[in-house]
This record gives sequence, structure tokens and C-alpha cells, in this order.
Amino acid sequence: MSQVPVTSVHKVEADGIQVFYREAGDAAAPVLLLLHGFPTSSFMFRDLISRLADSYRVIAPDLPGFGFTEVPEKRNYTYSFDALAGTVQAFTDALGLTRYAIYIFDYGAPTGLRLAMSRPERITAIVSQNGNAYEEGLGDAWGPIRTYWAAPTAENREVIRKNILNFDGTRWQYTHGVANPESVPPESYTLDAALLERPGNMEIQLDLFLDYASNVKLYPKFQEYLRKSKPPLLAIWGKNDPFFIPAGAEAYRKDLPNAKVQFLDTGHFATETHSVEIAAAIKEFFGANGISK
Repeated sequence: MSQVPVTSVHKVEADGIQVFYREAGDAAAPVLLLLHGFPTSSFMFRDLISRLADSYRVIAPDLPGFGFTEVPEKRNYTYSFDALAGTVQAFTDALGLTRYAIYIFDYGAPTGLRLAMSRPERITAIVSQNGNAYEEGLGDAWGPIRTYWAAPTAENREVIRKNILNFDGTRWQYTHGVANPESVPPESYTLDAALLERPGNMEIQLDLFLDYASNVKLYPKFQEYLRKSKPPLLAIWGKNDPFFIPAGAEAYRKDLPNAKVQFLDTGHFATETHSVEIAAAIKEFFGANGISK
């Protein structure tokens, strides 16, 4: 019987931060860097890692402000997407990663695409799972956040805090659009909600919500990178996502006509319900593009 590769957990200092990460697979295998989104951590990849690690070296860090990554107070860290990308770049340097594919989801998309623009020669492929790079991919659920961008008042900041940064808001992100919401493991959204409640973390998240507008401004540059560098790209999408709607997946074909687009009948956190299908699609896609042991 084949053995399931063991996932190990580690911390490494990068960018003055203790970055927590999960890793599995042969150190000599092609590298796949998994970048999570809001409000989760590398924990969201717990099933996917074990399904991919027989073929790839899979590495999933926790971004600053999320999961178990520790940012020292003396670091005076500025929570912005530029900063998140800088930390991830330092993390790849600390691990000696020179060639890797990236799996981008939610916040991981603008983080990973910044990384790709900075070092295009290092990117072997991109898997975008509800990882947006186009205006048409932003769904109606962004309404209150857009209001916050346009008028970053204390009142609009409080609306975000009250309606999104709570247990019910987190659970909704996991269960909305899922055929059987009870099938979503409760430890996923329960862990996220608990970590959101850490002292000072709410303000970090509100700062990042405000800075997300910088990602939208960068969409044309992300698209230029795609046209110029032409990375192999798989857009695999929970089609019922209220935040990043299917048009965002289809839009990749404007700049990468050969992009593969696949839809799953699920919501935002597709890895909670369709990790088997996602892993199979990645293996098929990577195999077709010469990314294998």
C-alpha cells in the first residue's frame, strides 16, 4: 500500500517575522507554494497537501496576521498587501526556493501575483482557486467594502467589523454556496474565528480590507504580467462564491488564451468540499505542462 506523505510544521525567520508553514513531499520534487486567503491560514490546505505531496514538494505558509505566524511588536509591521508579498518573497529566499508554482486563493492572489511580477523567471505555473485579478470578478458581496474604500470613516470601518469580523460572518464564508453546508468541517471556521479574536487582530484585518483597494488598482499590471510572461494557468473556481464570481475565472482567458478554466459546484472555500477534484485537476494540469518528478 502506498503511504500518505507526512505533513510537518515549521517556523523560519524571514523579513524579521517567525513564519509558520506546513510542508510535505520530496525535497527534490517540483515545488508548489500554497497561498491562503482571508480569514484563514495554511490550515485550509490540510487535505490538499496530503493529496499532492506524493508528486510535489508542497509548502504552505501562514501570512502575517493569520494563523500561527508571529510578528514581533518591535517589527512595527505595516499590514498591507505590498508588505505581505515582501514577507512571502523573503520566506521563499529563506527556504532557498528558486523555481516554484503558486496556488493563489483570495488574499493569496494579489500576494502571489506581486511575487510573480517581481520574479517572473521563478514561476513555473499558476493555479488560481477563486483568486481574482479582474474587475469583473468582484461580486456584489464587496459592496460594504467598496463603500469603506470610498469613505474610510470610523462608521464604515465599524460596519465591516460588525458584519464580517465575527463568527457568523466567518461561517457564512465557508458555507454559502455549498450544496450541503453541514458537510463543511466546523473546525475550519471555528479556528479562523478564534484567531480573529486575538488582541489587535481585528484592526489588522480592517487595515487589510482598506488596502485591498490597492490590489484592484494593480489589476492592469497583473494582467500585463500574464500577457508578457505567459505562465501556464489553471483557474479552478467555486462557482457559487459571492466574493469572486465566475467571470473572474473566465477573464484570465483574455490575457492567457490557453488558460484552463474549471468550475466546481461549491462556494468560496472550495478546498473544504472538493479537495479531491482540485488535486486531480492540478496533477493533470501540471503533467500536461511538464511539471512532474
